[in-house]
Amino acid sequence: MGAVPQDDEEYAVSAVPLSHRKDPVSMALLWLTMVTQFPSVLIGFAWFKEGFTFNQVLLGTFLSCGLLMAYTVPAAFLGAMSGQTYAVLSRTVFGSWGSRIISTNLIWIFVGWYTVLALCLADELADLLPIKIPLAISAAILSFVMAFNNFFGFSGVANFARFVAAPLLLIWVGISFCKALPSDPSVFLAANASQSHWHAFCSISSFVVGFSVWGNEPDYWRYAKPKLSHSFWPLLASLFLGVVLFPVSGWMFAHSSGITESAAATAFLTKYSMGGFTLLAVAIISAAYFAANDSNMYGSINALENLRKIPQRKTVFIISAFSAALAYFLAGSGATAALEGICSLNCVILPLPTVVMVCEWFWQTKILKEKAFFSIIPSFESLPAVRWPALWAALAGMSVGILSSGIIPGTAALKIGIPSVQSWLVAMLLFFLLRPREAKQDFAERQYTKAEPVLNELQSADTPQS
Repeated sequence: MGAVPQDDEEYAVSAVPLSHRKDPVSMALLWLTMVTQFPSVLIGFAWFKEGFTFNQVLLGTFLSCGLLMAYTVPAAFLGAMSGQTYAVLSRTVFGSWGSRIISTNLIWIFVGWYTVLALCLADELADLLPIKIPLAISAAILSFVMAFNNFFGFSGVANFARFVAAPLLLIWVGISFCKALPSDPSVFLAANASQSHWHAFCSISSFVVGFSVWGNEPDYWRYAKPKLSHSFWPLLASLFLGVVLFPVSGWMFAHSSGITESAAATAFLTKYSMGGFTLLAVAIISAAYFAANDSNMYGSINALENLRKIPQRKTVFIISAFSAALAYFLAGSGATAALEGICSLNCVILPLPTVVMVCEWFWQTKILKEKAFFSIIPSFESLPAVRWPALWAALAGMSVGILSSGIIPGTAALKIGIPSVQSWLVAMLLFFLLRPREAKQDFAERQYTKAEPVLNELQSADTPQS
């Protein structure tokens, strides 16, 4: 595929020009691979085991999709309007050291995700392939192999999703869903609920939001056209398939087969929906995990380059090596435990800075009536160390989210509601309470590094294009 395009390295700390933006179909296919992985089907088996009815699963996933749209549309559009990465956007909002903290959090969370998905794929392949390799070794090897597409920058990530992973996923889920549908759909509606609707909704939404929220949406959607419709419809289509159709298909399979354990469910899906073709199952599952880890690696690279400029190929190798060592270490605890832990942390820690950045955008453009928000990229030296309203809002939201998730030993009694959504609401409320106390930033008197000229085009309109 050739050498790494220099543009992909340059845009780590600058805006993506309009000439390098992707079409809505490409963005939808990319996002589909980011919110749709094999565990999102297997969770349907787990929900059936917990006693959730079809109505509860269907309603819960639809409502969860609505929650995700309320978060992801503004986050994605912020990236499309600014053309900047999540880490670079955080400079203006959180200050120099605040931005470094945000970038560091993104790096360790995404390296954790990268490692966990390498473990998950190694675990899935162990059940499908006759060659038996210790989980620790196979996960470590996959940590290196799965990094291949990132040697070619965002183009490598997007092209793999568009031409390989997304088509395979669409074909598989289409066949699976059609096979899972019974001749008489009323059999799904007849079951009596053994769990309350509120408990089902909170459990379903906690997983769906934790699994599907990335937190650094601007990193990817800065490659989208700066029109609201170019973000809204691709997001809606990909989330419907990944958040609603996949888990519902898993529940229907569990209902028809009576299977609830993940290993047996994987074997059943291979035989039933893929006709017993093991190599086809390996190709589809591997493509889905590879595409998701492409995005994890890409996000880590952007965050690292906000802190220090390192050649991209060297960065990819460093992250792969660290992930391989971590995968080898975590293999003993199993992929499922690692996945649950990282889901609980991800949906709280990473999205909160994005929520605060969207709030700052609203404050600047709607309240202060400034048109040029995020139209310049400041150097660290020109910024205050910390912008406290933003940092306090993010920290308060994180505290609420982590405590109400029950992930800390001894806090099970505090596990209530939907931790991620509660944390976002607390951060928004505190930000708008504290922000008026901060003096209006006089950007004209500061020494900034000018952003790419594209930002002047993007900020010229008073209202979003649709």
